[in-house]
Amino acid sequence: MADRDILILIPARLQATRLPGKPLADIAGQPMIVHVLRRAQEAGLGRVVVATDSAEIASAVDRAGGHAVMTRPDHASGSDRIFEALQTLDPHGTTDIVVNVQGDLPTLNPADIKAAVDLLDEPATAIGTLAAEIVRADERTNPNVVKVVGSPLAPRRLRALYFTRATAPAGEGPLYHHIGLYAYRRAALERFVALPPSTLEKREKLEQLRAIEAGMRIDVAIVDSVPLGVDTPEDLEAARRALAPGGHR
Repeated sequence: MADRDILILIPARLQATRLPGKPLADIAGQPMIVHVLRRAQEAGLGRVVVATDSAEIASAVDRAGGHAVMTRPDHASGSDRIFEALQTLDPHGTTDIVVNVQGDLPTLNPADIKAAVDLLDEPATAIGTLAAEIVRADERTNPNVVKVVGSPLAPRRLRALYFTRATAPAGEGPLYHHIGLYAYRRAALERFVALPPSTLEKREKLEQLRAIEAGMRIDVAIVDSVPLGVDTPEDLEAARRALAPGGHR
């Protein structure tokens, strides 16, 4: 991927339902959005920009030496927000690959971002994403843990066939916890955001099913663990413990 122009975008907004203002929540002396920014920068793949509708988030990023771009407040999803940011940052279309890193993953392993991007070395792959094998029994039946069902292509690579909140597939064998980080070919992102929400997307409330239903190929890199997603006060405390001096992220 050294010859590709890669742009990592981190969508962030203040109006989270379960944890309002979470991008600015303090973790080990820095706002959460700055921790995510640092993880993305550590991947060493290319430019990293926070796409936000909040002047407060943009200011926090600027103070940390990062780059933020303002976007409209009415976007339905992070993918819509990053597409607006892409058009602002790269109106001439030089960017080949756009990576969507969620702004609530402060413990993300930078190497996992590269793993998603590397999936696009396969010309037929439109989108790369991540998953980790489920090891906790309760996660197998938890509808908040999204599972990816895929055909193995290599020991740590799947071609995604479906994403679901149900326990799937049936029978013996591993289940995989989907991690919502996406590496798009630019043309794939343009196509994706132009599509209307699909039937299964609306039923499962999983945006990535729109791409599957449209026949877009999504490949999945199997990584070692799921980064902590911060959605609740309890998650925030867990992130503070993990990122405290001497903690283990």
